[in-house]
Amino acid sequence: MAAARTPLLEVRGLCKQFPGVRALHQVSLNLHQGEVLALIGENGAGKSTLMKILAGVQPADSGEYHIDGEPVAFLNVRDALASGVALIHQELNLAANLDLAANIFLGREPNRLGFVNDKATHLKAAKYLKRVGLNLPTETLVSDLPIGKQQLVEIAKALSCDARVLIMDEPTSSLSQRETETLFEVVHDLREQGISVIYITHRLSEVKALADRVTVFRDGQNAGDLSQKEIDHDAMVRLMVGRELSEFYDRKIHEPGKVILELDKVRSPAHPHTEISLQIHAGEIVGIAGLVGAGRTELLETIFGVTPALGGTIKVNGQAVHPKSPEEAIAAGMALAPEDRKLHGLVLPLTVRENASLASLKRDQKNGLLNFKAEKEVANEAVDQLQIKTPHLEQVARFLSGGNQQKIVLGKWLALKPRLLMLDEPTRGIDVGAKREIYKLMEKLTGEGVAILFVSSEMEEVLGMADRALVMHEGRIAGELNRSQLNEEAIMQLATGTSLAA
Repeated sequence: MAAARTPLLEVRGLCKQFPGVRALHQVSLNLHQGEVLALIGENGAGKSTLMKILAGVQPADSGEYHIDGEPVAFLNVRDALASGVALIHQELNLAANLDLAANIFLGREPNRLGFVNDKATHLKAAKYLKRVGLNLPTETLVSDLPIGKQQLVEIAKALSCDARVLIMDEPTSSLSQRETETLFEVVHDLREQGISVIYITHRLSEVKALADRVTVFRDGQNAGDLSQKEIDHDAMVRLMVGRELSEFYDRKIHEPGKVILELDKVRSPAHPHTEISLQIHAGEIVGIAGLVGAGRTELLETIFGVTPALGGTIKVNGQAVHPKSPEEAIAAGMALAPEDRKLHGLVLPLTVRENASLASLKRDQKNGLLNFKAEKEVANEAVDQLQIKTPHLEQVARFLSGGNQQKIVLGKWLALKPRLLMLDEPTRGIDVGAKREIYKLMEKLTGEGVAILFVSSEMEEVLGMADRALVMHEGRIAGELNRSQLNEEAIMQLATGTSLAA
């Protein structure tokens, strides 16, 4: 009988405690050379904590950590890199004002007699850029590259440290479809070169496309493993949430009510020569599909007065409105949960109470002063209604999981009882359990007569949640699909500018 291979990396019984929170309890994990291991779990499952421990960002409280069968203890990131373990953060860690060569060797520049050897730096950088498929001049500034190519620069930087283990944390969260496909090709090439990858993602379709094996965390503990042949959506969801989600998109089709939003030949600043007309009814969920750059976010921002319309008519509840600012849009009964919750949806250093009541401050003020009682009531209602997991209302929003942060954004707007709720990528970067809760909320709101207009890049989400879909291409609505017409092929034909009749 052949002896079992010694894992390249192995974790046994790892524990980590933070004040009031048990982040990891008796966690185990192993990774072999040239293997892509997907690590999945709901927000707060402990994935990020483990990755920070593996990469030397923070220490474990107890447990064992082995490289090539030998015990190791990383005191810092430098120790981890010396052992060949590199973490590529979701928020990229590059100096935008420096060129590619300088970024790849920042702090480790080849030198001669104590002086930086520019020629050697650029020659070596070119070699690592080539390994990730980037045939660019090494003098190119990072700021001149799209986010997808910056991601590849981060990988080249890790390889320049002789990394044998690459930890990728949500690497495709900000990438277009084309950039994602390029990243997948690079991951496959790295595996062929004997590099091992720990791949963290909420996108379960990516796991099936990439992973040799899956490890699932739930509540800071191991929930199970799946071999490559066992990987499927239902099996992963079952392990992540500990229950069946056989009816993930549980829709009840409501009879559309009166027209809540009507656009007639509206032109947005992003596409000034394109006119958009549409209607959204009470009790209806309408999805906006399309490729990145099609103008979906820009359309929502124009309706909401972030970038006021250049022409045309916007009517809400039958009344003509011309919002020149979000404040005017809110007064007309509209709300917009933006795509980037951390940048535009929340004030991260503020508390749950302060964030949940932000949109209601003007309504609830008393003699021009904050009404703390009303503020607390609004926040409590949001926490109860949306089941926001927070130790208390004074918890700083930055320290909550992505799913709970998104619930605060939604709760903030629901406090105003809007007639029209616009959602831009409502489930981006959140786990499967939190997605399910947001879908249930959308269903509940339409039952109460709210009109919902949402943008999503997840095809499955549009197919599962929309009563009908508007598909955008280059700033215009290329077509409309009712529920019986909704399928991936029809959406992609319209999204790429192909007529359905072609």
